[in-house]
Amino acid sequence: MAETIRTSEKPSNSSSLNPPSRIICHVCQKQFSQYTCPRCNSRYCSLPCYKSHSIRCTESFMRENVVEELRHLQSDDQTKRKMLEILKRFHSEDETEPLDEDVDDSILSDDTIRKILSGGEVNINDLSLEEKKRFQRALAAGELSKMIEPWDPWWLKPAARTICLSKDGAQLIQPMANREDLESDQPSDIPCGPKTPLPSLRKLISTEPSPLLAVHLVDIIYSYCFTLRVYNGDWQSDAVGSAMMVLSISSVLGQAGQPETVQEALCYCLEQTCSPAYRHIGGLQFGLALVDEITNLLSLGSPALICMLCDLQRMIMAAERELKSEKQRKLRKSETKSKLKLAERKVYFIMCWVHEQPNKALSSLAAIVSAEKSSLMEYGGNKSFPRTEKNVAGNKGKALIEEM
Repeated sequence: MAETIRTSEKPSNSSSLNPPSRIICHVCQKQFSQYTCPRCNSRYCSLPCYKSHSIRCTESFMRENVVEELRHLQSDDQTKRKMLEILKRFHSEDETEPLDEDVDDSILSDDTIRKILSGGEVNINDLSLEEKKRFQRALAAGELSKMIEPWDPWWLKPAARTICLSKDGAQLIQPMANREDLESDQPSDIPCGPKTPLPSLRKLISTEPSPLLAVHLVDIIYSYCFTLRVYNGDWQSDAVGSAMMVLSISSVLGQAGQPETVQEALCYCLEQTCSPAYRHIGGLQFGLALVDEITNLLSLGSPALICMLCDLQRMIMAAERELKSEKQRKLRKSETKSKLKLAERKVYFIMCWVHEQPNKALSSLAAIVSAEKSSLMEYGGNKSFPRTEKNVAGNKGKALIEEM
């Protein structure tokens, strides 16, 4: 007996005399159906027919699979918060910018994005040739800056004016102020102070401290602010690079310099900022803005300065630890380690000196720095920062600033 072909789903009685009938696919109407949609019970023959039989069914199925997969992923609160901020930022951009469905302007492929979201590490060698080209174009055009949240320096926040340390300079155990602090998941950006009491200068040296330490402090503050600005506040991502940048900007820490005036210290730092190695960051305008941040830090008093120097000390010590695990030439590695060790000692000594200074002296130093900035700007005639700055002389009459 010939096999019966059905186009409907009405039940049929099958027996040995009446063999089971076969149903035609409800989508293409050409092939026999082999599957049944679990949602609408529609019969289909293949995957293309399933995808086209009902958008509501397919989207619901994919949504449930994604939700189920995300339930198995483990991520901390910080990762969730960052990913949510990125998605919100992209969502707002999609609403304001027209969408061109015919152009695929994504930098990374779907496979690479899935690998990143799953927690895997991806470096430049893992990218395809086309991905590398797109990544380099986006990097040169500054498109990747959308992914980086601008960092707000901790010394510009109101909490920096309420830093409290013990009488011996050690970090205090600070109780939570209210319930909102317990519920807040935002970490404090204020660096911690020393864990142990700071010794007296009399225990470190047998003579009176040099009167030039105030000038050296200005040099160190500038190099710290410069480095954290460049690294967007995240020196932990590259401790060695951050520490070496500090040494390249600071004459006191990197060159064993002994500037005798605030002007001389600022001029050296501004020269490095305008040098070919760093002029792309912002040049003289960026450097003069950092001078304002020196004034701000000095006006906060010794507790904030101690926390700043303690953070700088932690940066240098972290760089020393990283160097031990890196494979470098023994001679170069030994020279770098000795420079970092000497810089770490100088920072600690300056920290102990700052602890014994009254806030009035630090405020006076801030006023001197502000006056020196004004004099530096007057050499250009106005505040528009002209292309060339000449005849900004130090004690010896040598031109110390010349914007590249």
